[in-house]
Amino acid sequence: MTLSNIVQRGWEAVGKGDFDTLITDYTDDMTFVMPGQEDILRGRRTFRKALNNLGGLLPPGFEITELRQTEGENEVVSIVEWKADKIESSQLSVLFRFEGDKIYEERWFVDTAQWKSLF
Repeated sequence: MTLSNIVQRGWEAVGKGDFDTLITDYTDDMTFVMPGQEDILRGRRTFRKALNNLGGLLPPGFEITELRQTEGENEVVSIVEWKADKIESSQLSVLFRFEGDKIYEERWFVDTAQWKSLF
């Protein structure tokens, strides 16, 4: 299985709300860096707890409209086309860094001014 397939499987698990399956692809000491790059979650258990509040972390009406993966050496970048209640279309990217076949870092890159204005 390619790293891109692992990331795609994760996006599909998120779409189904199957967070227990999602976290199996992460290391125990993983790091998740949220929009704005200031909020950092450390550890798979902490990340899993945060996923229970996923709806509160995303703008109202958030919906992924297109998803593409680009794979490099030990990393995958997802390009995410999305929309929300207050915006017709935008993009963000997510960097997934791997140790073997497990994600040790997930980092979101967004237009933070736009993102904050949607809440």
